[in-house]
Amino acid sequence: LDGVVASGLAESNKLDVTITESEMKTEEKGTEKESTRESNSNILDETPDYPGEKHISIQQHLADLEKLADPREDKKQPCPLCPEEKFKACYHHKLHRHLQNLHWKVSVEFEGYRMCICHLPCHPVKSNLAGDQAFSKMGAHYHCIICSATIMRRTDMISHINRHVNKGETKTRFSTVVAPKASHEVVKESATDVQVLPNYSTPQKTDSYFNPKMKLNRQLIFCALAVLAKERKPIACLDAFGATGIMGLQWAKHLQSSVRVTINDCNENSVAMIQENCLLNKMKVKLSTREDDNDEAMGDGEENADTIEVTKMDANVIMHLRSFDFIHLDPFGTSVNYLDSAFRNVRNLGIVSLTSTDTSSLYAKAQHVALRHYGCNIVRTEYYRELAARVVVAAVTRAAARCNKGIEVLLAVALEHFVLVVVRVLRGPSPADDAAKRIRYLIHCQWCEERSFQKEGNMVEENPYQQLPCDCHGSMPGKTAVVLGPLWSGPLFNAGFLRRMLFEAMHYGLDEVQPLLKTLVCEAECTTLKHFSAPSPCEENKQEECGVYIKTPKPAAESLVPGKRKREGLIPDAGAKRSKSESSAEHPAFYYNIHRHSIKGMNMPKLNKFLTYLSKAGYRVSRTHFDPMGVRTNAPLAQFKTILMKYSTPTYAGGQAEGPVHLPEDAQAEEQLQGAGGAELLEADQSVVAEDCPPGCDAD
Repeated sequence: LDGVVASGLAESNKLDVTITESEMKTEEKGTEKESTRESNSNILDETPDYPGEKHISIQQHLADLEKLADPREDKKQPCPLCPEEKFKACYHHKLHRHLQNLHWKVSVEFEGYRMCICHLPCHPVKSNLAGDQAFSKMGAHYHCIICSATIMRRTDMISHINRHVNKGETKTRFSTVVAPKASHEVVKESATDVQVLPNYSTPQKTDSYFNPKMKLNRQLIFCALAVLAKERKPIACLDAFGATGIMGLQWAKHLQSSVRVTINDCNENSVAMIQENCLLNKMKVKLSTREDDNDEAMGDGEENADTIEVTKMDANVIMHLRSFDFIHLDPFGTSVNYLDSAFRNVRNLGIVSLTSTDTSSLYAKAQHVALRHYGCNIVRTEYYRELAARVVVAAVTRAAARCNKGIEVLLAVALEHFVLVVVRVLRGPSPADDAAKRIRYLIHCQWCEERSFQKEGNMVEENPYQQLPCDCHGSMPGKTAVVLGPLWSGPLFNAGFLRRMLFEAMHYGLDEVQPLLKTLVCEAECTTLKHFSAPSPCEENKQEECGVYIKTPKPAAESLVPGKRKREGLIPDAGAKRSKSESSAEHPAFYYNIHRHSIKGMNMPKLNKFLTYLSKAGYRVSRTHFDPMGVRTNAPLAQFKTILMKYSTPTYAGGQAEGPVHLPEDAQAEEQLQGAGGAELLEADQSVVAEDCPPGCDAD
C-alpha cells in the first residue's frame, strides 16, 4: 500500500498542480484511488501519440469522466473536476447532468480528446482574494493536452491549440521535455530552397516570416548587389533581418566567391531555421552569437568563400560592431530605428538598401504616424506613392548626414506592399552638405493638385502662393495650399545603375523583374523609347559615377537614346563630368494621373498617344511605375490639361444619329485650339455640331 501511495504522489507531482498541504492530507485517500484508476484506464495510459501523463480533465468519452467519480458509502458521488465546497456529492443521475452540462459541453476538442473545464485548485489565485470569492474566481480553466499550460477562457484555449498546430507541435510535452521538431514546408525561389513553417503566410510573433509577394523586392536587391559585386571583390554584405534566410542564400548561391554573406536575426527559432536552410542548399555555416566579434570574424581567405555566417544579435549591435559594403534592412514596419547604425560603419561607396512596409503611414492613411516616425507632414495626393518614396529618402539623408556621409539615390520603388530605397554612401562632410541641401518643403495646391518645391534660402516670402504655377489662390476663397515635407527634392533614379541592374537580371534569368527595370530606365531618362538589348560581356566601357570610374557594359547602338552622346574613354575632369551628368540626367519630380485631370463629357486619348502628343509639344515625358495611368513630365499642369483637352473627343448622347465628329472637322478644331483653352474648344465643338445638323434642328 505504501508503494502505491508513493507512486500516486509521484505521478501527481508530474501534473503541475499546486495543492496546499492541508488539502493533500484530506485528499490523500482519494488520490490513491484515482491513481489506481488512472493506471487501469486505457485512455490515460501512455500511448505513442501522446507520451506522458495527462490531466484527469482530458478524456475521450463522457463515460470515462464519470468513472473517475468515487462512490461513497451513501452511494453519492463527488464531481472529479470540482472541489467539494463548489459541488457537493450527489447521486449518479444528478452527477451525470452536472458533468454533461457544466464540463463536457464547454470542452475543447483536439484529435478525439476533450479538454473539459476544470474547477480544481490548479490555477494560481490572486493574493487579494480569499474564501468563497477565491473559489468563484479560480473556478474555470482548461489544461492543455500538448503542454502544461492552464488557460481560463475557452476562446483563448482554442487559439492556444491552434498555435501548437501551426508550429507542428501535436504531441504532449512538459516544461522538462524538449519540444518536438516542427514540420516544415520547402519553398523554392530563384533556384534556392528554404524551409518555412506551415503558417508562413500568417505567422505569429515568434515565427519566421516568408512573404511570396516580396519576390520582386528580393530580385531588385539581388540585382543591385550583383552590380556592386562587379565593381569590387569580395564585398561584405549583411542581411540584418534574415527570418528564413532566403535573401542571403540567394546572394551566396548565385554570386558565390564575390560576396561574404552574413545573415543576422535576433530570434532563436529564426537562427535555427537559417542554419537548416543553409545545409539544405549545401552551404557551410558559421554560427556567431558573441557580441565581441569584430571585422576579423571572417577573413579574406579562400576557406570562407562559400561560408555563410549566421549571427544572433540585435541589428543595431552588429551594424555598430562591424563594417559592411552592402547592408539591407527589412524590419517589420518602419526602418528609421536602424538608420543611424547602418550609416555608422558602412564603407565608402557602399550601398544601403531598406524596405519599409509601413504603407499605412507612408501612403498618408495614418498621417500622425508619419509625423512621429519620419518628422514629415503629408496628405493624400494623386502622387502619394512618390511622396512616400521621397519621405523615406529624406529620412535616410538626415541619418547619413549625422554620420558625415552623403548619399546618391540609385533606386526608389513604391509598390502596393512596400517602399524600397537603394542609396550609395559617399563619405565626407561635403557630400553630406550637398545631400542635406536637397531636402526641401513642398507647396501643394488642394484644388488643382499643382505642386512646387520651395525655393532655396531662409528668407520668408510675403506670398508663398506665388511659387505655385496655378492661380487658384486668387480665384478661390480662403487658403488653397498646404506645405508638405520636408522631402527629398533630388532625383530618385540613376539611369546608368539601372541599366546595369537590367543587364544582371538578364544574365541571371530574372524574368519577373525585367519589365519593371525597363520602366525604371525610361522613367529615369524621362523618355518613351524602349529599345533594350543585352550587351555581351566583352563589350565593356568605363563610366564615372559618384566621382569614381567604374567598369560597365557598353550599350549597343540601338539602345542609345537619340541626341545622347556616346561615352568613349575617360574624361580627365571627374568633378565637371559628375556635375554635368547629374544636371542632364535629372528627371522631373512627380507625375500627373491622366484620369484625375480628365474632362467631364470628353473621351480621353489613349495613354501612349497622349505621351506622343506631349513629346511633340516639346516636353519631356515618360510613364511611371508609381501609377499605371501616371505621366511623368516637365510640363506645367495648365499645359497638361490644355493638351489633354485638345486631343479629347466629345461624348455624344446615344440617340444622336450622326455619331462622333468627323475627322476633317476634328482637324479644323485642333487648328483653332493651338494655344487656346477649354472655352474655345467648346465653341469649336458647337460650331461642328451646328454644321452637321439639318435645317430647323436645335444645335444646342
